[in-house]
Amino acid sequence: MLALRTLFFEDLSVGMTERLSKTVDASDVVGFAAISGDRNPIHLSEHFAAKTPFGTRIAHGLYTASLISAVLGTRLPGPGAVYMSQTLNFRAPVKIGDTVDVIVAVIELVPEKHRARLSCVCKVGDDVVLDGEALVKVPSATAERPLPKL
Repeated sequence: MLALRTLFFEDLSVGMTERLSKTVDASDVVGFAAISGDRNPIHLSEHFAAKTPFGTRIAHGLYTASLISAVLGTRLPGPGAVYMSQTLNFRAPVKIGDTVDVIVAVIELVPEKHRARLSCVCKVGDDVVLDGEALVKVPSATAERPLPKL
């Protein structure tokens, strides 16, 4: 997983990006089902999933979305960032064993509110499986590190 990196609002610029790659294990899906309470058999039962259009078990869509949260909370912008909103467009399934590549990019900065709007894309190979935008409140360097007294 990603090492922690804290960026303040003043450190951000449009175009900054961060990436994460994660191979989805069966234990990830079982664990997410336990935490979320979503025990849909399409995620947990190979027998059930074989009869669906996907032909095999798939990861929860929100599991894939949670990988975006991992980037926002650890690297861009990192610790102290607070989610304000997130749009999610589910484009294709993620199967057990797929490697999900998450790309987060700063697309807009709102200085008066210390907010950043970020593009969020999850891909498996060349296929986009999820995309959307996040709005986060980002700590300010001046608020976190007051100027020294003269």
